[in-house]
Amino acid sequence: MFEQIISAIKPLDTEAMEKCQLRLDNLTKPLNSLQAFETLARQLAGITGVPRPRDLPKSIIIMAGDHGVAAEIGAYPEQTTTEKIATYCQSGAAINVFAEHVAADLVLVDIGVATDLPLSPLVRHEKLAYGTKNIVRQLAMTREQVLRAIETGIKIAREETNKGSRVIGLGEISIANDISSLAIIACYSSKTLAELTGQVNEIADECLNRKIHVLETALSVNCPDKDNPLDILMKLGGLEIAGLVGVILGAAAGGAAVVLDGLASSAAALIAVKMAPQVKDYLVGSHFSGEPAHKEALEIINVPAYLYLDLYLGEGTGAALGMSLINASLHVLNDMKTFGEAEVAVAQDGPGALKQSKDIKN
Repeated sequence: MFEQIISAIKPLDTEAMEKCQLRLDNLTKPLNSLQAFETLARQLAGITGVPRPRDLPKSIIIMAGDHGVAAEIGAYPEQTTTEKIATYCQSGAAINVFAEHVAADLVLVDIGVATDLPLSPLVRHEKLAYGTKNIVRQLAMTREQVLRAIETGIKIAREETNKGSRVIGLGEISIANDISSLAIIACYSSKTLAELTGQVNEIADECLNRKIHVLETALSVNCPDKDNPLDILMKLGGLEIAGLVGVILGAAAGGAAVVLDGLASSAAALIAVKMAPQVKDYLVGSHFSGEPAHKEALEIINVPAYLYLDLYLGEGTGAALGMSLINASLHVLNDMKTFGEAEVAVAQDGPGALKQSKDIKN
């Protein structure tokens, strides 16, 4: 069903990456001494097909949706998502500040909020349902809803890439999506639910024990087919997670890097990679959140993250910080001088002597 969009995801441009690496190796520093920034610069060269990509337009797409399983947890009232969106529309949310910091356009999508939102030019209205069903009792969504949510994400991502965005961050606003995200990740992990939630012993707090019980029940009731990512998404996921899957596929097909955020975006990335393994090369990790399952998901798809900041918020804040690392990596690539440009002597022995030359000046 998504064959056309998946087939449009091209391999990275190895020639551009090799030319990028040649310049990186000849910047006035020891080889690989700015390792993570060099990795990012090389990846961006491969994604864009440009050996020295410079300022890349950025967008952060935030999917908003609610979960029926929130009734089992009761941490926040149903209207919390709506109130968060109202703060966003007043430019008072953390993501407003973080996005401005990296000059990223924001696109907030109501794909499944449990209440009707006031019309606002700052909110894109694509509601497919008033939240998902309670996965403790039944599957989260119908197959049609999953497919439409993915298609919505693809459509919005393609619109952003058609406008020129070459770096797209992921975000979500939701209550209880940690349950759905954990359930999805558990389907692909060999770790126990206790390990994924961070329970270190049998004597844990009541909230954590309740979360594990909810997860065990949801997995038992729905019996997801672990070889079928759409089945997992339909039975355990959220509309906003499915929307983010579409954003990942659409952004990669449009030639844009995809910057992950926290737990929900990593769950979406897992599904997207299972649907289209080649999408993995377009993914950029940002931070390691405090949830063990987030790190586990990144390890499963083999995508590195770079920042340890104990962030739990989501909403695209981590993705914005990941964009700041991309900005820094491109400054390294373009604004540092090579040995030849700076008229500095290259290494005379060791690995540097094999790769560095004063003839590299562009």
